[in-house]
Amino acid sequence: MSGKNGLVSSLQRIISAEQRLRTTDSPSPFEQLRLHMNDVLGDQGILKEVLQPGDGPPVPENASVIAHYSGFLDYNEWPFETTKNLKYPRMMKLGKDVTLAGLELGLMTMRKGEFSRFLLQPQYAYGEMGCPPLVPAAAVILYEIHILDFLDSGQVDDFVAMSPEEQNTVPLSTLLEVVNTVRSFGNRCFKQSRHFNAKGRYKQGATLLRNRETQSVEEEERIKKELIPLFLNLSLTELRLERPQKALKYSSKALEIDSANTKALYRCGQAYLELHEYESAQDCLISAQAKKPFDSDINNLLRKVAICCKESLDKDKDMYSKMFRNLKGSRIKDE
Repeated sequence: MSGKNGLVSSLQRIISAEQRLRTTDSPSPFEQLRLHMNDVLGDQGILKEVLQPGDGPPVPENASVIAHYSGFLDYNEWPFETTKNLKYPRMMKLGKDVTLAGLELGLMTMRKGEFSRFLLQPQYAYGEMGCPPLVPAAAVILYEIHILDFLDSGQVDDFVAMSPEEQNTVPLSTLLEVVNTVRSFGNRCFKQSRHFNAKGRYKQGATLLRNRETQSVEEEERIKKELIPLFLNLSLTELRLERPQKALKYSSKALEIDSANTKALYRCGQAYLELHEYESAQDCLISAQAKKPFDSDINNLLRKVAICCKESLDKDKDMYSKMFRNLKGSRIKDE
């Protein structure tokens, strides 16, 4: 992360032999960097420099943030902590997982995709005590942060904390926002191959929707529509967990709402294939193919099912042929 975004190379240019000796005549690397930074709070405690602007709204309070970050000490070219070695940085909950006040306040000034540097005075970092052995006492810290994504989990927390009766009083639009955030959590877990976690999120979203006491036919239909992608996600997750029977259950639930849904038919075909129920798999995939005749995924899976079906029939044929020969041979001996 650090090398990729150029912080290490820029610090290397700043740090000279004389500066390593920390002479009083030359400013330190951090003192030079602060000349290009903006004061976040007005007390010089948190300074910020935006290197790559982001998009959309800033990170809200109590959000869950996915970010790469590196922490540096003055006169040090390499970070004392970094996430650059992680393929998937973990999701951090503001107010819970982020323990430095300056880091949390800095994150809430950022937007999705933004890459910025923050210079934190001790009172906003590790304080007068520091964090031995990595961070000395009263240390000024430089953080490099790249926001990959964030989710407004604070809204989810507030909604889940309500009683079922209270949840039914909120507007449907709020419920749908909450469910969309929960599903996004699940999608993030799925991409990281954390399938059990993804399944939990998808089930939570489906439960929130099904617990809704609908006030009209239109609202009921909207709830059903929002359930379909959750059921399909659950079906795919169960396939990844090698549980085709449960995958079939969720794809069937989606078909109960929309019998013509090609993704649901495709998921059923996948599940039946794993269960070695080839005729049922063919039926589902042929129905899906009729609606999307040029879909390569459907056509490829249909061919795979046909091959598996033929191989299964050939095995059965060989087995029965051997049984017949053995039976015939035993009769001849008896005679």
